[in-house]
Amino acid sequence: MSGLLRRTVQLGAGVTAAGALGLGYAVGVERQWFALRRARLEVLDPVTAAGRTLRVLHISDLHLRPGQRLERRFVEGLAALEPDLVVDTGDNLSHTRAVPEVLRALGSLLDRPGVVVWGSNDYHGPKPKNPSHYLFRPQHRVLGPELPWRDLRAAFLEHGWLDATHARHTLTVGGVRIAVAGVDDPHIGRDDHDRIAGPVDEPCDLRLGLTHSPEPRVLDAFAADGYDLVLAGHTHGGQLRLPGYGAIVTNCGVDRSRARGASRWGERMRLHVSAGLGTSPYAPARFACRPEATLLELVPRPQGAGAARPGAPAREGHPPSARSGADG
Repeated sequence: MSGLLRRTVQLGAGVTAAGALGLGYAVGVERQWFALRRARLEVLDPVTAAGRTLRVLHISDLHLRPGQRLERRFVEGLAALEPDLVVDTGDNLSHTRAVPEVLRALGSLLDRPGVVVWGSNDYHGPKPKNPSHYLFRPQHRVLGPELPWRDLRAAFLEHGWLDATHARHTLTVGGVRIAVAGVDDPHIGRDDHDRIAGPVDEPCDLRLGLTHSPEPRVLDAFAADGYDLVLAGHTHGGQLRLPGYGAIVTNCGVDRSRARGASRWGERMRLHVSAGLGTSPYAPARFACRPEATLLELVPRPQGAGAARPGAPAREGHPPSARSGADG
């Protein structure tokens, strides 16, 4: 064997070994290396909410199924944070028998104030999908069997949680008055913002919008109506990220820089996208993108910063703000 051929074979073997190690890490380690992130956002009204802080636990994309003990235990432990409000932005289920798993995982968090919107994987279970679609056809949809999301919804409502899907609610938590509204999952075309459209016409300290997938058309609509903050999930943070490059794809219309964490959308509105806690059983890997829940500390804006103005143009292109918490 010539020296060149020998080096070529050695290089190929090295690349193959490195790929196998990376895949083993992504599937066997990072996918179950759960993280709690923390972020501080200045979104409350600086006058009416002066001196107050709202602690919001943002969870998303559990994709639970029977037997996922490590994920369930991590979520159970989040109750120790004692958040003022729990926000669930969907994709809780990944199996027809997953409702008891989700309720067991959330545990005493269900006794705290909570709001929820639903994702496509609450309605339909996962199905095998060509892995190349993840990179080259991210909008390709393969819907699996129907899931018992109505049973999960009934349990949430019995515990006092609010379903914000195409609904507007007001609630007061920790002395902070919140106007919240949400849409159904835009990823599968179930959103109808017209059903909740219009500025919030009552006094409140926070205007909060919810959506599973952070599609630009939905974010623009919330910004135009003067919302202060929108919470979303769906992206899994990109799920596979390259160090120094970030998310490869977002699986929705937002740019890669917004695949996880906090950013600005338009002139005033803030957006927070959770990288989520689970994965599809047919794509059980994460790389440089640990599964996460986020504890958001919401505080008043500086005096004079103003609120998100109804009718203000929602322009993209603002760089993401810095996120606190360990980088996955």
